[in-house]
Amino acid sequence: MASSSSSPASSAAATAHSFNKILNQLTLSSKRRSRDDIEDTVNKLRRLILVDGIPSDVDPTLRPRIWKILLRVRDMSADTFLEYVSRGPCEVREKIRNDTFRTLATDRGFKERVREDMLVRLLDAFVWRNHDRQETHQLGFTYVQGMNVLAAPFLYTMPSELEAFFCFAKFIEECCPLYVQPTLEGVHRGLNLLDRCLEIVDPELYAHLRSRKLSAEIYAFPSVLTLCACTPPLDQVLQLWDFLLAFGVHLNVLCVIAQLLLMRAEVMASSSPMKLLRTFPPLEALPVIGIAVTLVRDLPPDLYDELVRHPYAVQDA
Repeated sequence: MASSSSSPASSAAATAHSFNKILNQLTLSSKRRSRDDIEDTVNKLRRLILVDGIPSDVDPTLRPRIWKILLRVRDMSADTFLEYVSRGPCEVREKIRNDTFRTLATDRGFKERVREDMLVRLLDAFVWRNHDRQETHQLGFTYVQGMNVLAAPFLYTMPSELEAFFCFAKFIEECCPLYVQPTLEGVHRGLNLLDRCLEIVDPELYAHLRSRKLSAEIYAFPSVLTLCACTPPLDQVLQLWDFLLAFGVHLNVLCVIAQLLLMRAEVMASSSPMKLLRTFPPLEALPVIGIAVTLVRDLPPDLYDELVRHPYAVQDA
């Protein structure tokens, strides 16, 4: 039993043990358990992520294993991935290369672990995958702005390019397909929802920004487009993504509002708030997550439902 004076290291080790226990339950007995039982166990995993966070420093295998479970990535065919790679450059390779070299360019740890050719290869393969699937799916996919940054955390986190590719593909195609349509429809809906949510949770801050003609489209586009992956440091981005993968990428809109609230005093005191909003302060995942969770309770049910659906639900014409 841990004593009340237990060290942070022993506490993290205990949390890692709790995560491993749940993961082992899912791995060993998923074939013999009902879907409801499995979902109950996954919900325990989600609660543990929210309460304690993933202690990836103690056990670096935890995050990739948990992300694969949250994304329901099971079948990863090396032959399929290698077949896509063997086709070489896709039709939009030049567009990909225009972005990949600057992906998380200021993060030394990322640059040491993820080479540009890995990012190009994954994005090429994704375009080829959807080139084959476009006739059978309502939404088609190609490479669009921001996709390089959305791919980066998967290549950094996963032990192999194969796992990164299948996790990224599942994430894009199921979690936020409207964010990567050529019109960036989901991103623009998210920005519109950010303004509407901010007006409810902090009318004074909203009014101050609008008095300076600042809408979310102007100051929050990169943060919504990349699910905050554009704001360093990367270790905090990964903690935030643990939360978003567990509870839904729609919550990123509230995470951006949380960042605004953390710098509220400076923004309210500034006659030129865009100077502050052009570059958000370094990301602090835990305070942002804490605020975002409390904001959910302040939103009317119909607005929250719209928020939940905006990354993936195609609107009727």
